[in-house]
Amino acid sequence: MEKRSLYQIIFGQKQQTQKNTFTQLKMLQGYQPTFSTWSGSAYDSDVVRACVDAIARHAAKLRPKHIRRMNGEIQAVNSTTVRLLQTSPNPYMSAYDFFYKLVSLLMVKNNAFVYVDYDPMGNPKAFYPIDYSQVEFLEPRTGKPEIIAKFQFNSGQTYVLPYTELIHLRRFYFDNDLFGSSNDKAITPTLELIQTSNEGIINAVKQSAFLRGLLKYTNILKAEDMKAAKDKFVEDYLTVTNQGGIAAIDNKADYVELKNEPKMVDAKQMELIDSKVYRFFGVNEKIVKSNFSEEEFGSFYESVIEPLAIQMSLAFTNQLFSNREQGFGNEIIFEGNRLQYASNQTKLQFLAMVDRGAMTPNEWREIFNWAPVEGGDQPVRRLDTATIGGEPNGQGTTPNNGDQVT
Repeated sequence: MEKRSLYQIIFGQKQQTQKNTFTQLKMLQGYQPTFSTWSGSAYDSDVVRACVDAIARHAAKLRPKHIRRMNGEIQAVNSTTVRLLQTSPNPYMSAYDFFYKLVSLLMVKNNAFVYVDYDPMGNPKAFYPIDYSQVEFLEPRTGKPEIIAKFQFNSGQTYVLPYTELIHLRRFYFDNDLFGSSNDKAITPTLELIQTSNEGIINAVKQSAFLRGLLKYTNILKAEDMKAAKDKFVEDYLTVTNQGGIAAIDNKADYVELKNEPKMVDAKQMELIDSKVYRFFGVNEKIVKSNFSEEEFGSFYESVIEPLAIQMSLAFTNQLFSNREQGFGNEIIFEGNRLQYASNQTKLQFLAMVDRGAMTPNEWREIFNWAPVEGGDQPVRRLDTATIGGEPNGQGTTPNNGDQVT
């Protein structure tokens, strides 16, 4: 059986243009058009990983949806592309895995790329998040100007793709024309401080397991005799076999204990250090530990998850629809149900929105994680409601004790 690498499966046998036909893209700000991932492996830090995981877990629950805005109305479109994004963007990832990895790459590297694989008809057939070690932007030496992205992977392989075939998400987009800024200078000092603190705790635990001291002999001994006496003392009293922890010596020597008190970072200082990482990712300890209240999750959603939803909506829309298609109102949006984290009392308050047509019964049931019911997608409205200046229910009927119709 022929062995094929994941590299070949994703990118196939597409003809690659020779590198000497490209030159580095000239940036307006004068920076090099090359971005390398941080060698410090921020993701190896447990605090960083917990923050990234908290954001990626919630962002991965956002649901992509194809809509079309026409004549002031919003119509849901059940297109093949959105079904792909909602279930399995590529043969190796579920939709949850895909968006989890995409958001994780964005949080850690500040630049996340999605390669869109199109079929011969120009329709998307797969979406792949690109986990690169370095990316460089190029432009053709001759011909039509365009931006080319050259990716380098940890395996040493490289691949070039037109920028127009990529979805590019950026974080800390400030001092570079195309890239989000690197985390090197911003978070490295904090991570080094965490590493030093962790090593200090480990060393303190190790040192506390040993008896430290000096043997002071009253007589003058030869160097070899002193060493032999010391080794004998260690063997008899400073090993795990001395379970009582008591040493006995005669008047030929005095044992003087050395007070070794290793300095460690206390709990309050560790909390301060961890909070620096939390601030960097826009989370707090309660979000990381899933110990948040309804209001706290609402703040987290609005400050972190909702901006991600807007960013991905715009990026996917611009990649998947031409200007003409967007002109007809086509777009991809990412929906999130914040009410899943509301208290039952708050959820019940939304029941009043059902009989006013603001929510369908199934939308309300979804908040409680209940299965949909037949006919539950049809809005329900009370007969004693009407538009301003109009008849009740818009039908010229008289209210009848608040009866409901479907």
